This record gives sequence, structure tokens and C-alpha cells, in this order.
Amino acid sequence: MENNYVIGVDFGSDSVRSILVDAADGSVLATSVFAYPRWKKGEFCDPAKSRYRQHPQDHLEGLEQTILSVLSQSGVDPQKVRGIGIDATGSSPMPVDEAGLPLAFLPEFSEDPDAMMILWKDHSAIAEAEEITRLAKNWGGEDYTRFSGGVYSSEWFWAKILFVYKNNPVLAQSQPNWLEHCDYIAGELTGKLRSGEVKRSRCAAGHKALWHASWGGFPSVDFLEKLHPGLATLVRKMEQETLTSDQAAGTLSPKWAEKLGLGSQTFVAVGTIDAHAGAVGAGVKPGTLVKVMGTSTCDMLVANYDDVSPEPVQGISGQVDGSILPGFVGFEAGQAGFGDFLAWYKRLVTEPIFELIRSSAVVDGVLGEKLIEELSDKTLAYLNRQAENEPLESGVLAVDWINGRRSPGLNESLKSALTGLDMGTGNGAVFKALVESLCFGSKRIIAWFQENGVRIDEVVGIGGIAKKSPFLVQTMADILGVPIAVAASEQTPALGAAIYAAVASGIYPEMQAAADAIASPIEKVYQPRAEAVVYYQQKYQAYLTLGKQVEFGEMAEESR
Repeated sequence: MENNYVIGVDFGSDSVRSILVDAADGSVLATSVFAYPRWKKGEFCDPAKSRYRQHPQDHLEGLEQTILSVLSQSGVDPQKVRGIGIDATGSSPMPVDEAGLPLAFLPEFSEDPDAMMILWKDHSAIAEAEEITRLAKNWGGEDYTRFSGGVYSSEWFWAKILFVYKNNPVLAQSQPNWLEHCDYIAGELTGKLRSGEVKRSRCAAGHKALWHASWGGFPSVDFLEKLHPGLATLVRKMEQETLTSDQAAGTLSPKWAEKLGLGSQTFVAVGTIDAHAGAVGAGVKPGTLVKVMGTSTCDMLVANYDDVSPEPVQGISGQVDGSILPGFVGFEAGQAGFGDFLAWYKRLVTEPIFELIRSSAVVDGVLGEKLIEELSDKTLAYLNRQAENEPLESGVLAVDWINGRRSPGLNESLKSALTGLDMGTGNGAVFKALVESLCFGSKRIIAWFQENGVRIDEVVGIGGIAKKSPFLVQTMADILGVPIAVAASEQTPALGAAIYAAVASGIYPEMQAAADAIASPIEKVYQPRAEAVVYYQQKYQAYLTLGKQVEFGEMAEESR
């Protein structure tokens, strides 16, 4: 096992991170992060329309630079790097031509937002997602949403493409192939991007694109034709076979072997979605819920086949054979807004101050920008301290649907709510209520799984918030009433991608052996506090009541 190395590449919403890992013991020898420059400038995005697009050049530049950086930092012999694993946000599809070249690289589409990668959190396609759900229920054939929670999401593959085709007939007429972000990167590295060559991820296809073995793969041509002729044309190009991420998509192409200085026999694992890789990096097993806490949350579970009900769980983001660990059923649920909710409040309280500093006649421009940067860096820590100093009992109550509700019971049109304010309410009380609402939302998801017969014995938290906000994690433990273990690694998705690479390259024969060697240990366990558990049991009921008022009050208003 000596002198075998793997690289894990994690494409997040704002940046890409690569790590170089010693496969013998999981030690991370080097890390490199690349922030997407075009994305940082806001190119091709329009938040007012919930349009979030990324140029593929951001990803290719980041892929090359971060891998070269970890090789340089570590001093490892590049010829001893056996495999590369890739995870990416999802569903984040992108149109490519017949040769696999992104349309964004063609002159006629170079400034077209619809030719870019459509980021997971783009919610432009709410109406299209609802159309897909209605058709699946009423067309007289297979209900293709059965294993995707029973409702299709605007964050997913077919809804996004349908939105583009309905609003951009010129792009639709070009009849592109569409690839998930993780599939595109794996295809780019291996040189297998043409239709018929692409290795599609079981994880992305099953959770986001309605793939299931029981109906032979992706939805039928007849079904997709009823939505748009372009979707029927697309599915004819898509291989019905999908692969789990412990398998190899191929080896490095000569182009990328030369770019990176790696051997042409370096294996590239089939891609996967970032949260699923994070669960693997945290050592997921049956009974362990891995909670990925970031911009949104993803709650990841696996179960033995014998422990899964014949009837799929409704109201979640899908259950897919082999999507997390081959040989197990993978479950996904989550919250559409998590860190985003806290970032929204930070922006709410700081924007007026920052604008006043910029227009101040007392503070010059350079000093003002330095002051703004310092305050921005310190604001969330300040709000956490203020919230932590609040008394346990509080009348301020919030609902966490700032970006709609993902689970349980997808409804992307729902809004958040805040109640119980008075003249004595300060920032700490409000921020505490927002944190509590996020934890209440998590409790509702766990209760939903348990009510549907899915076993949960322990909860492991990963992601930036799990590492950086002890107040939130302690509140989570108090509200769930169970210990919360936090993984030590700050790069669990990349670590999970490295585990997949270690199996795909043949270093380990199967996932458990690779995870035993490489997965992150636990850094800290937060124990629930008895007094807080009792209090939050009562407040959770108030949260559920407020949620019903928000949801069904809005529905009643819309029906008038």
C-alpha cells in the first residue's frame, strides 16, 4: 500500500478544491482552492430572476491549477498518483455539441447564459418542474417521480433543460447533448465526451434525472415528447446505463496527462454529487445520517436492501441504488436554504452600514473598503455570540423556508416567516430564532425518515457551518435530542472523491476497505442539554404550527 496516492477534486458553488491523499492512511498531503473568477464577478447571473449560471472555463482553469498546485506542494512523484475522483454540485447540467464541446465555447453562444452550466440553486424552472410532476401523475404511464420523492424540482436536470428550450428556441434548435457537471469533468479528463462515450453518474442520474432500473433507465421518449420535442431528441442520445462512482470512467487522456504531468494510466472515477461524496468522506454506513451543512443542507443516508420498504419514501430528494455506496440504497433529503438564511440576515443588517461608509465624508475610500472588509469578516461571529448570550426561552420564532422547502414535501414557492418581535427584540434574539428554525427543519426531516421506516442511529455533521459554528451545532443537538458528531476533515467531499478514486484505480478492492483507511475521524461530539431538550420539544410544536399557517394560509390566499 506504500506510495499510492489519489487526488480528490470537489467542485463547490463558489470554488473548486483539490486534495492529494496518501491512500495508505488518508493523510492529506496538500490542498489547493481556486475561486471561480467569472462567477465572482456575477457574469451570466441574475439573482432577481433566480438565474445562476457558471462558465465552464472557470471549472477547467480551476481543475488544472489546483491539481498542479497539490502536486507541486506535496513533492509526490506524479507517476505514483493512481487515481482521480470528482464530485460537483448537482443538478448542474450544461449543453455540449456532438463532440462534447460546451456550447459556451462556440462564438454564437459565448454570451448566452443558457449555454452555460446551470447551477444547482438556479430556480428559474419552478413552472417547468410542476409541469413535469403533473404529467408524471396523469399521462397514463409510469410515474417517473416515484423514486424522486413524488415531486420534481426546479433544481433538477429535466426541468432546467425544459425551461431553456421553452425560452431559447435558437439553443434548442442546435439539439445539444446535456451533461451533468460531474459527468462533464470526468469526460473531459478521459477524452470521452461524445454521445455514446460519456459515462453517466448513477448518483446524478438517479437523484436528479428520473433514472431508475425498473423502467429501463431514463424516462421514455413518449413521456418526454409530451413535454418538449427537444427532450425526446436528447434522451435518444443518452446511454441508459449508469455507473456507480467506485468504477472508472477511463484513464487520463493524452491531453490531460500532459497538462497535469500525470501518467496516462491514471484512472478517473465516475463522477458524483458533492453531498454524496461528503457522506462517503464522513464514513457513512447504515443508520448514520450525514448532514452536509453549507449554503443548503443535504441529509444523506444508506440502507441495506432488506431494510427498505417496497414503497419508496415520498417527500424527499430520492432513493437510488448505489448512489452513495454501491450495494446499498442511498437516500437524500435536505433544506434549500441553510447557510443562505444566515447570510441573508448578515446582508440585511450590514448593507446599509456599508453603503453609508462608502458615501461617508469622514472615511476615505481605501480606509472605508478596509473597514467594510473587516466588518464583513466579523459580522457572523458577532451575531453568533449575541445569539449564544440570549436566554434559552424566547418568543421569537422563525420558519426556515427562505428559499422554499426541499424536504419533506417539496414546495419551492414557500416563503419564510418571523414572528414574536417586540420593541425589546435585538439582533441576538432574531439570529437565534433563525438558527433554531434551521434545526427545527432538520428535526422534521429526521422524523419524516423515521416515520417511513428508515433507521437513524446517529447524526454526523460536515461542512463549513458544522466546523465554524459551535452555537448552531449545539442548538442542533438540543433540538434533535441526540448527540451530533462533527467530522474532523474540512474537505470531506474531496475526501469522499478520493475514496472513490482509490477503489476505481484498484488500490482497494471495495469501498469499506478504502473508507476504513481514508475517511475522516470524528473531531468533536456535541451532547444535548437536558433542559434545552425539554424546552425545544415545546417550541418545535410552535414551529410546526407556524409552518402550517404559512403554507396553508398562502394556499388559501392563492385560491381566492
